[in-house]
Amino acid sequence: FALSRLDDPARAIALQDLRGQVFLLNVWASWCVACLDEHPVLVEFSRSGSVPIYGLNYKDKRGDAAAWLGRHGNPYTASIVDAA
Repeated sequence: FALSRLDDPARAIALQDLRGQVFLLNVWASWCVACLDEHPVLVEFSRSGSVPIYGLNYKDKRGDAAAWLGRHGNPYTASIVDAA
């Protein structure tokens, strides 16, 4: 995969960028009720610095997703966007 970053659509993250690293990938969206429930756990886990957390923002509007992270905190090293 190679998907654009939520915070900078001109930049992408590809699988080869992460290959060989340990990381957590979390699929999330601003419209997802369960995502709101799990989000405080991810925010707290990110503070431990154990492993980087990457977000895959799924079928969301870029502005809605960015605003949601602004309201609830951003635990992600980066979020990539899967708008398809």
